[in-house]
Amino acid sequence: MTKPLVLSAPDPRSLDLIFSAEARAALHANYDLLEVAPEEIETLDPQTLRRISYIIGQPALSRETLVQMENLRCIFNVESNLINNMPYDHLFERGIHVVTTGAVFAEPVAEIGLAMALCLARDVIDADLAFRQGREIWGGDSNHSARLLSHSRIGIIGFGDLGRALARLLQGFRAEISAFDPWLPPSLLREAGIRPASLDEILCESETVFVVASVTQENKGFLNADAFARMRQGARLILLSRADVVDFDDLMAAVRSGHILAASDVFPEEPLPRDHEVRQLSGFLRSAHRAGALDVAFKQMGDMVLEDLRLLDQGLPPMRCKRAERETVARMRSKPVSRN
Repeated sequence: MTKPLVLSAPDPRSLDLIFSAEARAALHANYDLLEVAPEEIETLDPQTLRRISYIIGQPALSRETLVQMENLRCIFNVESNLINNMPYDHLFERGIHVVTTGAVFAEPVAEIGLAMALCLARDVIDADLAFRQGREIWGGDSNHSARLLSHSRIGIIGFGDLGRALARLLQGFRAEISAFDPWLPPSLLREAGIRPASLDEILCESETVFVVASVTQENKGFLNADAFARMRQGARLILLSRADVVDFDDLMAAVRSGHILAASDVFPEEPLPRDHEVRQLSGFLRSAHRAGALDVAFKQMGDMVLEDLRLLDQGLPPMRCKRAERETVARMRSKPVSRN
């Protein structure tokens, strides 16, 4: 019996990164695997294209190539950003699923986001550096600007998988948590124990703001100088999704002025130039896009893909990976990652 053909082009990731040895053995046992570089797909012969049942990766695909993939049933995007590099309308018309494994990053990114918020609230990093250099200030004299997360006002901009993971972590602080997400009905926020709020309410009222919104064609740079000026004096902003949702120059200016503090795991250029101003900016906590890049998260990707492959083989829809929606997928504007 011929096994279904899986086309593997997960660049910049690899099968070894996202599948454990056991999971990869299961993949090979149940599927024929064709591993190619993304740019080689267009050169495959028609017979091979016709055999492909599944794609693991997010390669650029033309309508002409997809038409030849007569048996294609699902594209597993393991880069996790939905990139506008294929004709999604054609895929949906044919009933081909497009799914992403991005949910695996929600908990690890939420945890580092919480760590950043605590570090900014209690000046953990600078206090440690001062101690190493013999400049430490003992006791209460070092806490003039310290704040508590407990019982504070916290705002979340965006309430997808990452926003929900953050909310679960923050519940233990008994804080007043609000969220803004124009793509969700307010009742879903309330069911999660979160107060629905406008963007203006989030900015003006919150002591800590977590930015976890995806980049879309409508919201690029929507957090700008005006938005930062509306934030409370001394408020903290933690950027965890993508740098393109903020005007990064305006963010640095707001921090430089002393109006707010900020932390970010993402930047307009990655890696950043050595002479980029943010590297030396006081009041800005930096992380080199490492929040979600844990081996345990990568391996969860492979497990999710295998579970959904088994469902699809039975004529059932994928349930572990998140399915792209026809109304929103083409509006996404995330940049593809170049490093894992």
